[in-house]
Amino acid sequence: MDIRVKICGLKQPEHVAAAAEAGAAYVGFVFFEKSPRNVGMTQARDLAIEVPVGVAKVALTVNADDAFLDKLMADVPLDMLQLHGSESPERVAEVRARFGLPVMKAVGIADASDVGQIDRYGAVADQLLIDAKPPKGAALPGGNGLAFDWRLVNRKYWPCPWMLAGGLTHDNVAEAVQMTGARQVDVSSGVETAPGLKDIGLIRAFVAAASGPKNAVPNLR
Repeated sequence: MDIRVKICGLKQPEHVAAAAEAGAAYVGFVFFEKSPRNVGMTQARDLAIEVPVGVAKVALTVNADDAFLDKLMADVPLDMLQLHGSESPERVAEVRARFGLPVMKAVGIADASDVGQIDRYGAVADQLLIDAKPPKGAALPGGNGLAFDWRLVNRKYWPCPWMLAGGLTHDNVAEAVQMTGARQVDVSSGVETAPGLKDIGLIRAFVAAASGPKNAVPNLR
């Protein structure tokens, strides 16, 4: 069964091209100044216009206000907004209504007490990104290369389509898919040789590992 892959934190044209050529379904651009993967709007526009038709262009933002999102939408051709901060369910619904694009909300998981957030956000978002919860005091809300206990989301039915993230690499993505039943996976640091520095070989290896025939799973959302 096909597993849809998102390569996030892209900054260079050759890495965007490699992701698309490898078969990624989504490419992600980070708009968060503290991140080593941060891109400016002009840079992101130049990258986005080269993305082939059929590959979704996702903007990752963190607690962005309407003024920032207005400029982002005006400057960069996008297909989806990813909210990766502490946005409330009400804010997710507001962004979705105001900007008219599908919204993916990141939900951080550290232990069983966090799992209830999936239903809350699943009621208002178009998709969910189930990620490892960042450590207390961490500078970045994601992209930390951390995994969580996949048993917490083992073949669960959530209110909307979801994507698995957090510490995934070409070495463990097949196991993660088998264990969770995820139909979609997201990677950023797992295809890097240093923070913010993507590697074409790792991108290709990750997509191949995620999409291989050994990853056949039931038709789960």
